[in-house]
Amino acid sequence: MDYVSPNELMAEALDLAKRKAGLSVRDLLLRGILAGALLGYATSLVMVVLSQGLPPIVGAALFPVVFVILVLLGFEGDQLRQIAQKKTLGYMATGGSGWATALVKGILCNWMVTLGAMLALASRSTIGKIAAMWLPIMTFFAHGYEHSIVNMYLLPAGMMLGAPVSVKNWWLWNQIPVTIGNILSGALLTGVAMYLTYAPKPKLVKTEDKLDLRAQLPSVAASHADAS
Repeated sequence: MDYVSPNELMAEALDLAKRKAGLSVRDLLLRGILAGALLGYATSLVMVVLSQGLPPIVGAALFPVVFVILVLLGFEGDQLRQIAQKKTLGYMATGGSGWATALVKGILCNWMVTLGAMLALASRSTIGKIAAMWLPIMTFFAHGYEHSIVNMYLLPAGMMLGAPVSVKNWWLWNQIPVTIGNILSGALLTGVAMYLTYAPKPKLVKTEDKLDLRAQLPSVAASHADAS
């Protein structure tokens, strides 16, 4: 069957996590660099779509292209300036509530992203994996949530193209709260929550089995005594 049940999915996810944890530092760095570069491609694709006057939902529908590539492989100027300003100075203008907004958007974003990664395990076919991943990734992008790795491309690119955003603005009002939010949702809302409900649980011995076991103890003891 193509469909993978949630319990089987969690078992595969645990096995995948063990393999990733065993990767060398060199492999982790190389795959991280390649993943960041491909996410930059996806974001640039969305910028091209928006610059042509197409609705934002079209860009959201196309953005998952590179996320699909990442999972399956295992690893325009004015638009960028405006986005860089909105993602930093926009939050800064409202002070603490702006910082909190970036944090919450980071939480909501990576919840969808990590669900997409988990859903990739819900199918054994490539087409099934693509369809399963597409939905949550399109959802996060269409809502304008914040992803720390995507922002590592968007904000520096906008700054280099003339956006009036400093490195301090970038990190204080976007990268730090968004990264914290991404970590919290990935670890707690997806990782811990799914593990608690779907991870293999130890089998409990029924009361009847315990009584039957106790009834057998005297005969077992007697047989040992006879043997000695």
